[in-house]
Amino acid sequence: MIKSKKFINFILQEGGIGLVLLILIAVFSIAAPRFATVTNFSNIMQQISINTAISVGMTYVILLGGIDLSVGSSLALATILAGKAITNPNLPVGVAIASACLAAVGISMLAGLFNGFVSVRWKIHSFIVTLGMLNMARGAALQISGSRTIFAFPAVFNRFGTMTFFSVIPSIFIIAFVLMVIGHIILRYTVFGRMIYAIGNNEEAVRLSGHNTGIYKISAFVFCGFTVGVAAIMYMLRLNIASPILGVGFELNAIAATVIGGTSMSGGKGSMIGTFLGACIIGVLNNGLLIIGLDDNARQMVTGFIIVFAVVLDTYREKLAKTQKE
Repeated sequence: MIKSKKFINFILQEGGIGLVLLILIAVFSIAAPRFATVTNFSNIMQQISINTAISVGMTYVILLGGIDLSVGSSLALATILAGKAITNPNLPVGVAIASACLAAVGISMLAGLFNGFVSVRWKIHSFIVTLGMLNMARGAALQISGSRTIFAFPAVFNRFGTMTFFSVIPSIFIIAFVLMVIGHIILRYTVFGRMIYAIGNNEEAVRLSGHNTGIYKISAFVFCGFTVGVAAIMYMLRLNIASPILGVGFELNAIAATVIGGTSMSGGKGSMIGTFLGACIIGVLNNGLLIIGLDDNARQMVTGFIIVFAVVLDTYREKLAKTQKE
């Protein structure tokens, strides 16, 4: 009985998530010969990059027992401000690119600061606050852009976006991977990371021990905003456009990747490696289904099922953890 519980626990944690990923790759490789090619694996790495970047910040928020529904809209707003900066004819190319990066990251962090401050100051659940920010950011993006797409970015910016290393690894995947590694190091090896876990497990105990939990919670939302800003630049690098209608549904993919990766919706449990594997599973699944011939509608249905499955899986993890404690 004890061995069976340990095996189930393994399946629900990083080892099992990695095993599921390998099984998916094997199944699609058999079902569709075009799947197991270097070119397609490069495409998958490119496709999962943006979701990975957003999921890094989402992991911090969910570890606190919160959620951020505004990441997709914040990304759209960030691309619009960055797009206006990078296409400004009065700025030298280098200055325009630097200004675009600062604009994207800056506005996303401000959105995160708003989400965190309002949630902490007035003790409103982040679901409600970020739902409001979702509409505010989307409206601001449409207003500032005049509902128009921005394009014609500098050639050097576009070249970096299409660059691959060793003819396989896309440049934006490296950005996402580095961001994931930084998120992992902060979470596992710093006081801030340990406090995120502690607050997610028992916020009242942390508060009674003399720590200002509000600062850590606000900081987590700001960090989530930072990752959204980086993801916005990555999106511009990949597609060479900035649009106010970008990012619809991105929050759902990020939540799904985080929860599938083992992060508990109630907070306090999870890892960055698990989140990365969760993003890989979603990317492989979407890519494989596309190759075997499923249309967009069917793949959207599958994505919805994954989200429901992730929440059910999280509930099962919680029950298993309680059983083991008893």
